Amino acid sequence: MAEAYIMHRDAALALLNGPTRITRKGGSFLGQLVVDPTPMTPAQSSWLATLLERADLPPLANGGDS
Repeated sequence: MAEAYIMHRDAALALLNGPTRITRKGGSFLGQLVVDPTPMTPAQSSWLATLLERADLPPLANGGDS
């Protein structure tokens, strides 16, 4: 498996550019993560972790503190 993502922006871009089908709501969420540099809330971090897991992509490093 590839190394964990350091920045949530990179993880969001990987999901948006990957072959996994993303819902409109999921795409909106990921787009927000790409452009908003503020730290994620625990709920956002959990949702992103779930999307990464479903897409069989590496997790966020440090649980998504970036």
